[in-house]
Amino acid sequence: MTWVQRGGLSSVVFALPLLVIFGVFSWWPIVRSVVMSFQKTNLVGAPRWVGWNNFQYVLTDPDLPTAIRNTLYFALLALVIGFPIPLVTAVLISSVRRRKGLFSALAYLPVVVPPVVAVLLWKFFYDGSADGVFNTILGWVGLGPYTWLSSPSLAMPSLVVEATWAAAGGTVIIYLAALISVPDELYDAAEVDGAGVWRKVWHVAMPQLRGVLLITFILQIIGTVQVFLEPYLFTGGGPANATLTILLMIYNYGFGSSLGGNYGAATALSVMLAAFLAILSLVYFKLTSGWSKS
Repeated sequence: MTWVQRGGLSSVVFALPLLVIFGVFSWWPIVRSVVMSFQKTNLVGAPRWVGWNNFQYVLTDPDLPTAIRNTLYFALLALVIGFPIPLVTAVLISSVRRRKGLFSALAYLPVVVPPVVAVLLWKFFYDGSADGVFNTILGWVGLGPYTWLSSPSLAMPSLVVEATWAAAGGTVIIYLAALISVPDELYDAAEVDGAGVWRKVWHVAMPQLRGVLLITFILQIIGTVQVFLEPYLFTGGGPANATLTILLMIYNYGFGSSLGGNYGAATALSVMLAAFLAILSLVYFKLTSGWSKS
């Protein structure tokens, strides 16, 4: 009765719709995926329990090492290219005196473009002929032409560049919001001490952004490891499996065959990927728990 009088029951009533929605659309599919990873099913007939066979099938798939290697390569390139660009862009925008809102809107504009439209647009840019957009521009300085999406060595970097362009705007806005919270007195004190723009960024802004940087770093790792749209729409995993990623493998297991998907293998690989990312996140936050406080 004391719990009810203090508003406990009303809190549960208000939270119940949210709990039901999350339960039906998030938590229940996760539970079903774990169960299906131990079953052989086509989602039509009765499922048959096969134990660890799905995991064994995935782990012995000859394409799995290639998919892991490509996924890690994409994640590494995305961190090298895509992690510093939003930070530098946010710092530059925050340092301008006029029309800061305009530059912020321009930086965020690619996020508004539908992902499929963005990929189709960049696929046109990546035309491998001499008349392609990028090849034409490079031809002005005597370079190219390059077969961007048909080259095993250039396909993955090409995907990373487009993915960085499409997603960097959201991170720029996050960094801008964090930079606004930095007290102006800190910049004034640094300027009195003779600090230039980049010294103020390094010694004033960066320490204040440390907590945000730690969060965006792990979020970018999780996002890049789950890359699917770009390999699927740009190259379909080619050429010669050069852009085959783990999520594309999951898709091929489940929907790549017109004769019926191997949903057990697809969910087994999904569960393994989720477990890896969960462990990685726990270790990361454990190692960096004191960094944002010092």
